[in-house]
Amino acid sequence: MESNQENYFDETYELVKKYTDDRLLLIKIQSAKKTAKLTSKVIYIFIASILLFFAMMFLGFMLAYYFAEKLNSNFYGFSVVAGIYIGILLLFMILYKVYFSDKIKNMVTKVFFENDSNDIDEDEE
Repeated sequence: MESNQENYFDETYELVKKYTDDRLLLIKIQSAKKTAKLTSKVIYIFIASILLFFAMMFLGFMLAYYFAEKLNSNFYGFSVVAGIYIGILLLFMILYKVYFSDKIKNMVTKVFFENDSNDIDEDEE
């Protein structure tokens, strides 16, 4: 009788240990997938931002030279464009908390807590 109990507890211990190891592996895999997805989005946004920066920079030069031609002064033409950029910056700073902050937080949270059909799920085991 005692030998059966020892076997039972040994088998139960091994099953619990295997289950715990499998759950930890599952958590690691899911974390790696979500981290990779978030990293992919960050890299995408970074590259898009760099391209947008260069496009805006050259459009700013074009606009500055246009205003310089109309105002007959490079200084005033570039000052007008600098003023436009400062105005856009101030507008962004005012509207950041209202519109952008929550959207960024929601995007990051969504990546970590969404249920993808590709993720390993408990129901599939």
